[in-house]
Amino acid sequence: MSNNYRTEKDSMGSKEIPADVYYGIQTLRATENFGISGIKPLATYVDACVLIKKATAIANGELGCIDQKISQAIVKAADEILNGKLREQFVVDVYQAGAGTSHHMNVNEVLANRALEILGDEKGNYSRVSPNDHVNYGQSTNDVIPTAIRVGALLALDRTLNPALSNAIATLAQKAHEFQNIVKSGRTHMQDAVPVRLGEGFKAWSQILRDHQQRIKTAARDLYNLGLGGSATGTGLNTHPQYRHRAAELLAEFISKPLQPAPHLMAAMQSMSPFVNVSGSLRNLAQDLVKISHDLRLMDSGPQTGFKEIQLPAVQPGSSIMPGKYNPVMAEMTSMVCFQVMGYDTAIAFAAQAGQLELNVMMPLIAYDLIHSIEILGNTIESLTQRCLTGITARRDRCLAYAESSLALVTALNTHIGYLKAAEVAKKSLETGKSIRAIVLEEDLMSEAQLAEVLNLEKMSQLPD
Repeated sequence: MSNNYRTEKDSMGSKEIPADVYYGIQTLRATENFGISGIKPLATYVDACVLIKKATAIANGELGCIDQKISQAIVKAADEILNGKLREQFVVDVYQAGAGTSHHMNVNEVLANRALEILGDEKGNYSRVSPNDHVNYGQSTNDVIPTAIRVGALLALDRTLNPALSNAIATLAQKAHEFQNIVKSGRTHMQDAVPVRLGEGFKAWSQILRDHQQRIKTAARDLYNLGLGGSATGTGLNTHPQYRHRAAELLAEFISKPLQPAPHLMAAMQSMSPFVNVSGSLRNLAQDLVKISHDLRLMDSGPQTGFKEIQLPAVQPGSSIMPGKYNPVMAEMTSMVCFQVMGYDTAIAFAAQAGQLELNVMMPLIAYDLIHSIEILGNTIESLTQRCLTGITARRDRCLAYAESSLALVTALNTHIGYLKAAEVAKKSLETGKSIRAIVLEEDLMSEAQLAEVLNLEKMSQLPD
């Protein structure tokens, strides 16, 4: 064997491993088998797996299941990875062996080999620290991976999506206050409708996102019950009676969430419904975000031939051929990300129903798609807020001109001259180009004072208390 390699053995035989890597033979086999996408595990997912290994090492050390020195070395190795070291060692493609065994063993091997170095030993001496017998003591891919999806999703929500949503909600509320006194034409069916306040539109968006944030938080509570400790099939084989309680307690402390062992470990390991529930809440948010991003693009359309009721910030040139053109790129990007999240939700739904008997082998797909959905939604909303929403300005005169010229103003006349007569006024206005106000006065349908009161745009666009 060359000094640049070490030899490792598993149940299938021996292989030479580059001496400087911290993963081992099972990871190497996975990289040979799964050269599929080139996509490596998400950093947040690695964090979740390593946090689980830290908690289980502490619990098993305290309970006398593994030697305390080995427990401490595994914990130290885990902390180093959580602080950013050895991240390049997690190399298994996201499309891999069912249930996630390949990624799981990648984590076990890296922790074992780094623990060996911490103890003054050489990488690959698994007789002293074993990826299976020590790092993975009392565990199985089948209970670790669904727990990692739970922890990873909760971490991603706290790190990205929830802060981004809170910021967007506050920004939209501020814009609502700023634009509250600007009257614009409402539009339904893409046709003229009765006047509204520009600010109320932004306030509505703020409320929509606030409601979605609450729905997502409610869905995330399903992630608190852990199947960790169920081992291979939910029976807890090869675990200490107190292990699952102590491991859950430690994980809860690490991520500041009320985690606990599930009331039935087998159920928590088999069913992917908590992930489907969270993914569904993300899809719901994505659908409204698409609508909001499309509204922003419509309201900014122009500058000469569109609505141009608002001005979105220009953040980059918009054309390779048309000089001076600026496009609503942040809103466009938002829609594309939301479409991807909707696609992930469909994939998660298919994967969730594809389990058989005691195991769902499609968990690697669910892990990547769910955590990635959370993170790209969070990053998108934060970018949209910082580079678009905060810089929106209103075209007050343009808004008012549309409101005053809208045929839908005739709606306010219904209770005074009747629906059919009001419809005749609207038709005549459209045919002659005369204003509704002028036609009503010409035909002596209402007095000037009465008409001024009825067609008061400020009053018409005011929402009830």
